[in-house]
Amino acid sequence: MKQASKFRRFSRLDPRPVARGTRASQLVADTFQAYNAARLREGCELFTRKMLPRNGLVGFTLTGALVPAGLGKSCLIPLIKAGFIDWIVTTGANLYHDIHYGLDLKLYRASPFLDDVELRKRNIIRIYDILFDYSVLLDTDAFICQVIRGPEFQRSMGTDEFHYLLGKYVRQRERKLGLKDTSLISVAYQYGVPCFTSSPGDSSIGMNVAAMSLAGYQLQFDVNRDVNQTTGIVYDAKRNGRTSGVFILGGGSPKNFMLQTEPQIQEVLGLDDKGHDYYLQFTDARPDTGGLSGATPSEAVSWGKVDPTKLPDAVVCYVDSTIALPLITAYALDHFKPRQPKRLIDHRDRILDRVARDYKKSAFHKEFSDA
Repeated sequence: MKQASKFRRFSRLDPRPVARGTRASQLVADTFQAYNAARLREGCELFTRKMLPRNGLVGFTLTGALVPAGLGKSCLIPLIKAGFIDWIVTTGANLYHDIHYGLDLKLYRASPFLDDVELRKRNIIRIYDILFDYSVLLDTDAFICQVIRGPEFQRSMGTDEFHYLLGKYVRQRERKLGLKDTSLISVAYQYGVPCFTSSPGDSSIGMNVAAMSLAGYQLQFDVNRDVNQTTGIVYDAKRNGRTSGVFILGGGSPKNFMLQTEPQIQEVLGLDDKGHDYYLQFTDARPDTGGLSGATPSEAVSWGKVDPTKLPDAVVCYVDSTIALPLITAYALDHFKPRQPKRLIDHRDRILDRVARDYKKSAFHKEFSDA
């Protein structure tokens, strides 16, 4: 009895044997008992038990070539359709390569140990062990350029609005080709999920937009709107009594762009808040090199990015996202009922107006205005 009382806070390590027909979600629950496997199980539990309940706000960040590896179609689209992703910050490259799927352009599984000089001679592009023909890039570029010549694109706009409009045209092309739900940007359009790019010039999409500007087209990315819009999404959710959870795949600029919404609220706008409530990250980056990708949630607390009272709920799992994401997707779909999509894209002006209005009323704003 005395020994049992010492361990009452902990669960006994007593896994079930793996059996034929074991579901992926059951494998995680029953056999992921220690080390990074345990962190992955804890991440699954955090996602389904705390981030999703009570209509909590869930933001996803994506870095690395996850979408060309098929994870958009296999995992992110099912999560969006289940209402488990409310907003996204990603690299432009992920969305660019996602369009390949919407245009029914072919990517191939291969080996990472091929002769790249020979591949270049044969006009074959390699992303580690993924191959596709150079024409895939040219066809995607042609599609983007054709779309952004349209009159609705001849103005300044946030990247969320840009990707929403672009997703509409990808959806139209999918229908014409007889495809359904193959493109992340198309499904995000259908479900009203805002997709932001923290570095809009750093991808082939941005390169095509820049090229069109040389020809006199007027599309410009409003990065100020992006900063304020993402901040407004978090601020509006917290003021409506919802939690804010961040689900980080990799790290990089998208990670910071999502996390900086809280310092923007507290430090820059001078509005009261404590930080994001839930933090879940899958990464292979180490913290001791000082890079943002490996920065821990406890470090984020020092910046006001994460609520210090919720730090025990933060989970960092050091595992490849291409391994973790399919497992947590299977677990979540088995353990939580679908939610109604928030369709934040439909409320973008109201959300921005709210944070702007409260900032203008704040003593912080008045202090700078008087100065």
